Amino acid sequence: MSQARLPLRLILLTALAVGAALLLGLVVATLNGLFEFYQRWQAMPFWLRVPSIIVAALVLGALCWLLWRLARPSATSMFGASVPLSRGDVEARIESLRERQADTTALEAELVELDRRRVTGEVYVALFGEISTGKSSLIRALAAQTAPAVDVRGGTTRRVEHHRGVLPDGRALILADVPGSREIDGIAHEQIARDEALRAHAVVYLAAGDLTRAQDTEIGWLADFRKPIVLALNKTDLYGTVERTALLARLHERYARRVREIVAISAGGSERYERTLTDGRRERVERERIPDIAPLLSALERIAQAGTDALEPAREVAVLAEVGRRGDALARATAAHEAQRSIAKYTRRAIVGAMAAVAPGSDLLIQGALGTALVRELARIHGVPVRELDVEALLARVGLSVRNTTAVVLAIAGNALKAFPGLGTLGGGVLHAIAYGLVFDSLGHALAATLATHAALDAADVEARIGALLAEPQRERIEHIARLALDAARGERT
Repeated sequence: MSQARLPLRLILLTALAVGAALLLGLVVATLNGLFEFYQRWQAMPFWLRVPSIIVAALVLGALCWLLWRLARPSATSMFGASVPLSRGDVEARIESLRERQADTTALEAELVELDRRRVTGEVYVALFGEISTGKSSLIRALAAQTAPAVDVRGGTTRRVEHHRGVLPDGRALILADVPGSREIDGIAHEQIARDEALRAHAVVYLAAGDLTRAQDTEIGWLADFRKPIVLALNKTDLYGTVERTALLARLHERYARRVREIVAISAGGSERYERTLTDGRRERVERERIPDIAPLLSALERIAQAGTDALEPAREVAVLAEVGRRGDALARATAAHEAQRSIAKYTRRAIVGAMAAVAPGSDLLIQGALGTALVRELARIHGVPVRELDVEALLARVGLSVRNTTAVVLAIAGNALKAFPGLGTLGGGVLHAIAYGLVFDSLGHALAATLATHAALDAADVEARIGALLAEPQRERIEHIARLALDAARGERT
């Protein structure tokens, strides 16, 4: 067996030796080249050496700057917070959306609420956490005198209730009781909770044990906005001393750098148990556990002492970032809606034009002002600048692709004629009208998807998407285009 492995070992040793020799030769050649360059540089006159040093320093500085730009971390964090937006940026985006007839009511309401809370000068604290962690009990402990809601937000945030609490130093707090995460219909409720957490000056993240991966992600998302967070371990009266100490140590190790403070509390609440009476009967008993929230009150006092002026900047950044995110989502939805209307408009025009001018057997190559106008309008809707040459190149490439699939497109159009008996008697022009409609509809949807995904006029991606749309068109698209062709044919006859 060792003899069988000997040739392989010799080959590896030979390869290593050759590689080492090549590396040594490269090092020697590099040093020799540097030495020769140094000798020539020394022989240069002084007036020529100084500019060469300056040029070399500039080149080296440019390379270092380029490497720094490529290697530096992205401005967008893993939890979704983007580069801070200014109030002017957000208002400009809202105005742009308003001009496009988008419903910006919710975005404007967020800015109004941002200003309202600033004017009141009150400190808002959101109680955030999963269900069954004791938020309701903590609300009763923090706001015992004013437990009923003092402000119930309407609309999409009607589940958020605000309660007025008082700190030991007499400072007032507005406590926001938000829906717990991970509950039924959780997606909508979690968004409500997150929105309120962003509106608040500080967040109390309530946990009843070691944090799960989902809770860890929530902590990271909240911490990314740089606002004060108090991680409160609740129900600590149910733990033994050793277990409580070990749990707090783990939380400090993992979250000390991401939250302002970590405290252990007991919010109280009801406790149910069974006891055996003297006559042997068992009785269910429910009693209230005594709350112990002094560590949390002290932490909130330290946060509130800074005043709202110190807490406002982080709150404003968080709110503006969320309004910007929702504005971007609304802009994408608005662009998609506008693109659909544009595609439908040019598809109708293509069908009408085909009924008027296209004879049986004509080429399906996209050309002329109609295709150019469709490309330019979709690019404008998605905010992508395009050049005339790019549009012509795209249409030429798409036209060649469509030409190669003409038989398929005509077959699909023929099947549409069979589905609508009234069309079969109207001549070959209807067949080509349906085919042209399919081509324009496919071009529009492919181009809109490419622009939305890549924010660029990617001809290869458009071509691939058109091929997929023409190869297996949805029945709804075919029927819609066939109806348009039928309406056009009937209009032409009348």
